[in-house]
Amino acid sequence: MLPRGRPRALGAAALLLLLLLLGFLLFDWRLRGAAALDGDPLAGPRDSNPSDCGPQPLPPPKCELLHVAIVCAGHNSSRDVITLVKSMLFYRKNPLHLHLVTDAVARNILETLFHTWMVPAVRVSFYDADELKPQVSWIPNKHYSGLYGLMKLVLPGTLPAELARVIVLDTDITFASDIAELWALFAHFSDTQAIGLVENQSDWYLGNLWKNHRPWPALGRGFNTGVILLRLDRLRQAGWEQMWRLTARRELLTLPATSLADQDIFNAVIKEHPGLVRPLPCVWNVQLSDHTLAERCYSEASDLKVIHWNSPKKLRVKNKHVKLFRNFYLTFLEYDGNLLRRGLFGCPSQPPSGAEQLQQALAQLDEEDPCFEFRQQQLTVHRVHVTFLPHEPPPSQPHDVTLVAQLSMDRLQMLEALCRHWPGPMSLALYLTDAEAQQFLRFVEASPVLAARQDVAYHVVYREGPLYPVNQLRNVALAQALTPYVFLSDIDFLPAYSLYDYLRASIEQLGLGSRRKAALVVPAFETLHYRFSFPPSKVELLALLDAGALYTFRYHEWPRGHAPTDYARWREAQAPYGVQWVANYEPYVVVPRDCPRYDPRFVGFGWNKVAHIVELDAQELADLWPAHPHHLAAAHLD
Repeated sequence: MLPRGRPRALGAAALLLLLLLLGFLLFDWRLRGAAALDGDPLAGPRDSNPSDCGPQPLPPPKCELLHVAIVCAGHNSSRDVITLVKSMLFYRKNPLHLHLVTDAVARNILETLFHTWMVPAVRVSFYDADELKPQVSWIPNKHYSGLYGLMKLVLPGTLPAELARVIVLDTDITFASDIAELWALFAHFSDTQAIGLVENQSDWYLGNLWKNHRPWPALGRGFNTGVILLRLDRLRQAGWEQMWRLTARRELLTLPATSLADQDIFNAVIKEHPGLVRPLPCVWNVQLSDHTLAERCYSEASDLKVIHWNSPKKLRVKNKHVKLFRNFYLTFLEYDGNLLRRGLFGCPSQPPSGAEQLQQALAQLDEEDPCFEFRQQQLTVHRVHVTFLPHEPPPSQPHDVTLVAQLSMDRLQMLEALCRHWPGPMSLALYLTDAEAQQFLRFVEASPVLAARQDVAYHVVYREGPLYPVNQLRNVALAQALTPYVFLSDIDFLPAYSLYDYLRASIEQLGLGSRRKAALVVPAFETLHYRFSFPPSKVELLALLDAGALYTFRYHEWPRGHAPTDYARWREAQAPYGVQWVANYEPYVVVPRDCPRYDPRFVGFGWNKVAHIVELDAQELADLWPAHPHHLAAAHLD
């Protein structure tokens, strides 16, 4: 028995040594974190918020529903909300109910996104910001957030009457901890306290930043409203609406406007009613403003709970530790949102709409089936972020046409040429990862051609699975088109420069729409040369065809796909002519926006357009008319 005892003793000694080593590594990491932030690994904590002291609050019950309110308007703010929500979901252990006050643009974006994200234990309610504008539009506001920056004032009267507590967040917030820890601070409120806020981490309200600087009244440094804990029940009981309105009207008699939107009015009310406020630990709102004193609040990275990018410069703000904060933010910006679809262990909740049926269908798949990947991809619900970039809808015109196409990251280089060739509206679906979506954003911002086009709507479908969901992408782009007609194209086709104007004239001339069901066929050509001068007229196009520099599309690989267009007749035609559908026909067509959608079961490549043309024929849209013979339709650059 003795020989067996010695290895056991050695194992215990090795385990002890390993634990000591881990303890040393952990201690060393914390010192390195402090050194990175302070420059001195032996320095003690900096100035701390007085509310940091005292016992730590107990976390809320495991399955307690936490309520979060956010005001969001426009395309850019919607992207910020998604990054904020990612950081919340990454750390959270409780169900969440998001209360989103949005304009029409943000609601369309976020409603689609959360519906397709299908995150368990997350509910979303929307409130119309336009209905709230009259309540705050009388307040002059110099802050860049405009009227939306004042809407947190009206939340007690906007949110459901039965809702007693809510966390209110700005969109430029990033969590570094579980939001349940913040919710737990409600337990520290006294019987009279109704507003939890972190002290403002600059000298703004002290009035000494520059000569003649005259801020709104505040207690000491005042408080920042990027993170607020609201006891809605107590505010309603105290007559909050009358309270803030009277205070704002009085101050506006001597001050021209608010400079920091709702924050000025919250601080003026607290100055008059200091018993309302509960100071929160400063780490729950580390403020990266231009004149921040936030570094007094933390000594190492593990101290941080919430990072607040409250400078108009956002990530470009100058700060001693901005590189650390920026990398932290970028982690969530590019984080794969599909990984956040995980459920809450041991916390039963109602699954998102359709999730149970989806799981049952997936469970019935046979992994030994040779078509398993195809069937699995067909059941995948992709996250969809419509109008990813700012977009101005085109004015309503009865014969207008939107170019509809889809692409992935390797086709971005086609966008500038496409924008030069097609001056009309476009609806494009992009299949990207979260990280690629940010690369795409930078690509557009760096391009004068793309940045100038506000009539191009880009819709990001987030990548998941090994196969390309070509028809789902087409359907996303098609559903977001806003004109009466759509040109169903592919991304590596370049339209003739005059095609947009000609198609609109043809739609009117042929009486399409309510008077006549028909589709306009856009004859397609291809070249094998990347250095290619685009022919400006049909005469030059025919010369290139005769010289072998151009071919009818897929002439060598699949001539049957476009043979019914009858290119021989097209060469001589002087007026539009009808063609009939035949099997395997897959032309590029202009049809009404409400045409049948593509069959989403098609993934990868092959037969997807063929099946759609069959459906158009079945729906009596098979009266096909090739485009005007004096206009080149498209050149495929392969």
